[in-house]
Amino acid sequence: MIAEARSFAGAFLDRAVVRGVAVVPMKRGDALLVVSELVTNAVRHAPGPCSLALDLDEGLLKIAVSDTSKRSPQAQAFEPWRIGQHGLEIVVALCDRVDSVSTARGKIVCAQITVV
Repeated sequence: MIAEARSFAGAFLDRAVVRGVAVVPMKRGDALLVVSELVTNAVRHAPGPCSLALDLDEGLLKIAVSDTSKRSPQAQAFEPWRIGQHGLEIVVALCDRVDSVSTARGKIVCAQITVV
């Protein structure tokens, strides 16, 4: 599922390039990493299905991952010796904004990253 989400996001950005959006290759890679991390968190920490939605407007990619867990993600305190659990730290470092919104069925984690 994570690889499919990453592939879906890559194809989405590729279509934007064809339409004339100047997606920076490094930013494309950052966006795919963010998608991977958010979907991985949903798969690992939520008991039910999850979904991915993407929107690109004036160079700002909005990534929304919904899942069935009510618990908002929390970045761990910086610990360079910790193995794993750095995903949300990476997402926050790469994105312009990251929010979590509660829903009736769980939550939606929304991330925004400039890709141009």
